[in-house]
Amino acid sequence: MSGVAVALTVAGSDPSGGAGIQADLKTFSALGVYGTAVLTALTAQNTRGVTGVHGVPPEFVAEQLATLFADVGVHATKLGMLGTADVVRAVAAALADHPGGPVVCDPVMVATSGDRLIDDAAVDAVRSDLLPLADLVTPNVPEAAVLLGVPPATDVDELPGQATALLELGPRAVLLKGGHLGGGESVDVLATADGVTVTRRPRVDTTSTHGTGCTLSSALAALAARGRTDDWARLVDPARDYLHRALEAGQGLGVGSGHGPVHHFAGIWGV
Repeated sequence: MSGVAVALTVAGSDPSGGAGIQADLKTFSALGVYGTAVLTALTAQNTRGVTGVHGVPPEFVAEQLATLFADVGVHATKLGMLGTADVVRAVAAALADHPGGPVVCDPVMVATSGDRLIDDAAVDAVRSDLLPLADLVTPNVPEAAVLLGVPPATDVDELPGQATALLELGPRAVLLKGGHLGGGESVDVLATADGVTVTRRPRVDTTSTHGTGCTLSSALAALAARGRTDDWARLVDPARDYLHRALEAGQGLGVGSGHGPVHHFAGIWGV
């Protein structure tokens, strides 16, 4: 018996439940995957913003990973907020020693609220240590600009070039998310060795956008784990479908007074 598909999230905690570890585990569950988690940071945050970050020591992050991999088979790994260069290097070393399936790296640097979640040294470590290990990296427009050291894209036409440039930093694939550009459509660009694919969806008119990046990247990891595949061209549309449903239903949750969370269990349970 092969057992259930297992996905791992390595990320920070969000007490309000809409992003980070909490969003990842909800997404894994909603998509029929058993979720495991290694915590990299505690945050004090809600739907209105982040007031504090308390990092987990890199040695303990490494111990969590080693202990998990010694017992549990992991079919896909999602990386979220890592916070410091030392934690980035600890995670990269652990994954090099004990591969946990395809690696989806969401280079979390800035929260939807605009709060900075990662320091400059960690950005350098993500660029040099993590991207070459990643099977898929999923930056938004500001994160792509930071990784490339260029101004943020201001037009959809700039996205394919930036996605291709990110591919040259070492990941096997890049999904550059264009949601920050606004407009009537949400445009994402997938770049692989086979070329560039542009996907467009009608933008959901909602303020319930907390955790959208975490949710999309964890959906991709869950689908990769469930299908035992890293064919991202096949997985992007189902992952975006899941996020679209979660965005449409998020407003009905009525959680918080700021940018509320998406509804990770839309279509499974209602409000």
